[in-house]
Amino acid sequence: MRLLVDVESGTRCLDGGGVAMEVVDVDAGNFDIYLNLVQAYEAEFSPLTGKKPGSDGRFALDTHLGGNVHGHLLYLGETPAGLAAIESDRDEHEVREFYVVPLFRGRLTGSRFAQSLWRRFPGNWEIKQIAGASNATAFWRRAVGEFTQGRFEEDHHDDPVWGHVVRQRFVVGA
Repeated sequence: MRLLVDVESGTRCLDGGGVAMEVVDVDAGNFDIYLNLVQAYEAEFSPLTGKKPGSDGRFALDTHLGGNVHGHLLYLGETPAGLAAIESDRDEHEVREFYVVPLFRGRLTGSRFAQSLWRRFPGNWEIKQIAGASNATAFWRRAVGEFTQGRFEEDHHDDPVWGHVVRQRFVVGA
C-alpha cells in the first residue's frame, strides 16, 4: 500500500476518508497518467480560459514539464487523484498547475497534497489564480493560511500570461 509520510513527524498521513496517500514524481513510467489528469484540469478551467479542445479532442497544455518545471502525482490508495506542476529556481517555487479530481475534494486532500510539496521544497512560494477562479482562490487562502498560520501575503497582480490574477506569497523554512 502507498503511504505519504509526513517529513517532519514521520507519521502516516491519511485523507479524510482514511485512504493512504502518496505523492510521486512524474517520470517516464507515469507520464501518461499525468497527461490524462491534466486534460481534466484544462477542461475544468476552460470556461475561464476560453480554451477549446483541438481536433484530436485534447486541450493544448499551458505548462510543460521539463527544465525547471517538475510534475507530481497524488495517489489515494492505488488511484491517481491529483497532479501538481511546480516551477523551481533554487529556492523560488511557483505552483503552475494543481488539480485534485472532484470526487476527492472537500476532505483536506488538496491541502495535504499541497503541504507535502511545500515541506519538500523549502523557500519562497508563489501561487496565482486567474480571474474568476473564486473556488481556487478560496482553496489556496485556506490551505496556505493553515500551513503558514496566516503568515502570507496576498495581492492582485498583472501577470504577463494570465492577466489580472490573485497571488499568494509565503516562505517555507528549511
